[in-house]
Amino acid sequence: MDYPGPLVSARWLAERTGDPAIRIVDATVHLPDTGRNARTEYVQAHVPGAAFFDFERVADLGNPLPRKCPAAAVFADEIGALGIDNDTHVIAYDTPGLYSAARVWWMFRHYGYDNVSILDGGLKAWRAAGLPVESGEVKVQRLSFFTGEERGLLARWPKVLAASRTGHPQILDARTPGRFAGTEQDRYPGTRAGHIPGSRNLYWADLLDRETRCLLPEPALRERLAGAGVDPDRPVVLSCGSGLTACILALALHLTGRNDWQVYDGSWDEWGRRADLPIEAAPGPSGGSP
Repeated sequence: MDYPGPLVSARWLAERTGDPAIRIVDATVHLPDTGRNARTEYVQAHVPGAAFFDFERVADLGNPLPRKCPAAAVFADEIGALGIDNDTHVIAYDTPGLYSAARVWWMFRHYGYDNVSILDGGLKAWRAAGLPVESGEVKVQRLSFFTGEERGLLARWPKVLAASRTGHPQILDARTPGRFAGTEQDRYPGTRAGHIPGSRNLYWADLLDRETRCLLPEPALRERLAGAGVDPDRPVVLSCGSGLTACILALALHLTGRNDWQVYDGSWDEWGRRADLPIEAAPGPSGGSP
């Protein structure tokens, strides 16, 4: 199968459901303040054949923060347990349309594997196309997956601190403008209000169509990035609340031909808790809409 790119439509996937070369994964995450449980919803309804991609398992279990990127050996073991090997085309989706599925794409790329796509518009688009869902757990046969060479697409706080001080690379924050400015209560209890000094803001949802929740066309993505003040000649570190929606910014940059970016895995859930790391609480340079 020729690689169709990082985004596929519901119709494209429907025509290939049941293809043994494809493994569909439901990569939904719901934060505690939503009162929703992603696995429970997966059991109730998912794209036929989809396995559940559990970010609580595909994670660094030694890190007190949730959903942090695991070591290569852990990643490989958990991916193999999902019935994925190095000949598998992985299709990731989430329930809201696009929220957490981009992190699956990012982690695979970080570990040198490119045969991964995202269902554009997620389960919302699948249902809107009148396509069937199924319930229950999907049983898969464990396979062997091997990571490639790490691409260095993950940034940690020391690099982000240096970037904050020097302006290189630039920092782009995917949170809401209110959380970025410190005028809106953050979704991560215990974090301070504000943003990383010197960072810019591009709310991740402003990269999606408001109705379909599909990613905007490339020209619109370029416009949003330029509107946020992203310099096309400087690399970018991407941040958000906990490392989920920063990956949507990464996907947008990739689709516009840029791969000079890293995702700050700790994001505000880490930075906002550490009293030794500086913050700005006043509005900084901002893109996107409230």
